[in-house]
Amino acid sequence: MKSQTKLTRLVLSAAIAATLASGAVMAQDTNAANQPPVPAPASQPVPPPPAPANAAQAKQLDQVVVTGNAANGGLKKIDTSYNITVANEEAIRLANPKSTADLLKISPGLWPESTGGQTGANIEIAGFPGGGDAPFNTVQMMGSPLYGFPTLSFFEQTSIFRLDDTVQRVEIIQGGPGVVFADGQMGASENFILKTGTDQPSGSIGVTYGNEGLWRADGFYGFKVADRWYGSIGGFYRKSDGVRDPQFAADKGGQLTATLSHDLENGTLTFWARALNDKNQFITPIPLIQDGTHNFRSYPGFDPLTDTYYSKDIQHVTLPGYPGGGTHADLADGRGAKVNFAGLNFDNDLGDGWSISDKFLVMGGDVDTNALFSGTNPASLDDKLYNLTSNFGGFGLPAGSATATYKNGAAVDPNQSVISQGWWYIHKHLRNMNNDFRISKELFEGNTLTAGLYVSKSWDDDKWNLGNNMLMTNTPNAKPITVSYVDGGVVKQLTDNQGFLDYGSFNITEQGRSTNKAFYLSDSWRVGPWLFDLSARTENQDATNKVCNLTNVNLDGNNNTLYDNAVPVCNGTYSKPHYDKTHTSYTGGANYEIAPNMSVYIRANKGYHFSDFDNGIRGQSPVDNFPPLQKLENFEGGFKYQSELFFLDMSVYHRLFSGLLFTPTDVNGTPLTGQQAVYGSDSKGVNIAAAVSPTKDFKVQVVAAYLDGKYSHYDACIPNTNLVTGQTTCTFINGVKLQRQPTFRYILTPSYHFPMSWGDITAQVSYTRVGPHTQDISGLQQLGTYHTFDFAIVANIQDHWQVRLQGTNITNELGLTESNSRIFGTAAGSDGVILARPLEGREINAQVKYLF
Repeated sequence: MKSQTKLTRLVLSAAIAATLASGAVMAQDTNAANQPPVPAPASQPVPPPPAPANAAQAKQLDQVVVTGNAANGGLKKIDTSYNITVANEEAIRLANPKSTADLLKISPGLWPESTGGQTGANIEIAGFPGGGDAPFNTVQMMGSPLYGFPTLSFFEQTSIFRLDDTVQRVEIIQGGPGVVFADGQMGASENFILKTGTDQPSGSIGVTYGNEGLWRADGFYGFKVADRWYGSIGGFYRKSDGVRDPQFAADKGGQLTATLSHDLENGTLTFWARALNDKNQFITPIPLIQDGTHNFRSYPGFDPLTDTYYSKDIQHVTLPGYPGGGTHADLADGRGAKVNFAGLNFDNDLGDGWSISDKFLVMGGDVDTNALFSGTNPASLDDKLYNLTSNFGGFGLPAGSATATYKNGAAVDPNQSVISQGWWYIHKHLRNMNNDFRISKELFEGNTLTAGLYVSKSWDDDKWNLGNNMLMTNTPNAKPITVSYVDGGVVKQLTDNQGFLDYGSFNITEQGRSTNKAFYLSDSWRVGPWLFDLSARTENQDATNKVCNLTNVNLDGNNNTLYDNAVPVCNGTYSKPHYDKTHTSYTGGANYEIAPNMSVYIRANKGYHFSDFDNGIRGQSPVDNFPPLQKLENFEGGFKYQSELFFLDMSVYHRLFSGLLFTPTDVNGTPLTGQQAVYGSDSKGVNIAAAVSPTKDFKVQVVAAYLDGKYSHYDACIPNTNLVTGQTTCTFINGVKLQRQPTFRYILTPSYHFPMSWGDITAQVSYTRVGPHTQDISGLQQLGTYHTFDFAIVANIQDHWQVRLQGTNITNELGLTESNSRIFGTAAGSDGVILARPLEGREINAQVKYLF
């Protein structure tokens, strides 16, 4: 691992050095905004160069988009009968995303929870009842999905993608034709298009410093290799203490991306590759005090904006329950990624109305999780040892029998607040290969038929050490606690010498193998101002998942060491369910161009969501008793308008889901199989993206969403334990609002452009308002509302220099995105203590960049 990190750093350093050297020789006295556009494949044409900040909005709908349609050369945004958001390189930077997932906030209706750090985000889509990870979101690079499933347990696709200066633009679609193209995602897909080289060599080198202890270097260089051959190379390296400092590097690593493209006589060929090696702290919920149902405040001793449980004292551990005889693990490895990608895009016009396109991707690497996961709510050491029942995390030891010490042997105060949390390690080795081939033929004027074949092969090799709990102080940068006690004159060890109360409850190995095959047809027909499209996709998912069966074992044979008396270990036998499902998805839309700057559309589609290795395919009893396919019926309509003064892109929708699956877990996070609930949902909403430009230099942008979404089709109730009374109750979910999705959310961004004699300055402030939202499908745990202020100031100095200052949550707002996901129902105890993920505190970054 260390040698790979050093190699990545050396390669990045060499690339940056080459960029600087080339820039010194080839720099031209031309403003970067006036450089020629980067060429792209015929099926992925580059829109016009990004307009300066004082340009009118009239060109917004003239942007050409390639995601979600089969048109040769793409479609203008005004002609698309679906919801799509496009952001160029500068728009991505101005959004000031804290992570790849956080960027999705620019698309109305997308709700990324970025409080967990750089990776492992929960991504909610308005009207799509997710509730964890990102089951209805796909990340594409150059039009190819990064992995065969959008999500697995402890993995979602933004975790293996990092933003940097090699990205030219992103196109984000929701619903609509996504059910047919690429991997058939019925939710949302974001397609990142990479920069390629140009005839005129150009590039940039930048250094960023952040108040959270961030140092980051970025570089990009695009160049001509030979006649009609072009290359590019770029990437970043960074190290950060994090807003929530864990006493080691919270984020550390880098990325390197290269492309080689060739202009053909009637098309393009692009090869690309990317290597990512990045380690990221996965932020754990911290304690807060809840007053009433919607108000939250800081817990004594914890700063909700900057504190974390992570520390050097719990950083390095030995995990005897890990499959194969145990292993060592390091919190600093976090929920990171060490993944390599390679791909190619080929597009060619064959003449006589024929054209072909092929997109290929191969990836492989490790996406591991080393992180803390919340257990029961904190309590005093004395209560934890003697007074609380097991429902509340108590141990029920004989009164006065225990001895509790820190690692250095010092005694722990009986009044010390303590907590037991999962220190989990999940090793995921992922591989994937997919290919999307299309051939199109213009049947007659205005009508084009496209046939496509998509094939994906996916592998997932896992080892899990899940459910183990460590006893630690309920303090920032926690310290582990060891406990022994005397029972009947015999000394018993409640914990090991690391503070572990057990060695896990779900220590499995997993070998998943999947083949996805899909054939699709799409026909588009332009009739005057009308553009109609009708598409269908027949898809088969054929998967197996070999998972070891477990037997409880006393690892050391000593009954007085309680932490390892019943450790589940692989017993040499396996469960191997075979999942083979086929479905057909449909979509149809009609767009009417009222005027060159105004259009209206309607669309209907039906899509399906397959089970994945960790959700639905594994752990079924009997082996092949799989849950039903999740089905979506979506109806939407939209209106688009542009003028020099005003821009509006608005859509309304009605979404019906069936086949949703809820699997409860115990306090250790172990899935309780056989207790699954299958239900549905009914959602209606409005998504709006708008802008007003009263003058050429002043602009106000709005991204807004309203959702009325409720669960349906489940008449039974779900049992849960009340944390205040300790009694088991039963909760009905019909009519309850969709979990974790705000009723409304909007971002209001005024900006002003100041022309100067030496260049220009653009300044903007973003006000975000998040409405009421809840934790889980019970709707019992409210998470309140909040608002934040972010800002950006960007100065372009003469021809080559750019300086930017950007900040997030500058007013240090306390806002929650989730509470303890392992507690169903109300998560606050009788003292009002709740474990939750609040927003990170103020973060301000400054960058100096040289462009050439």
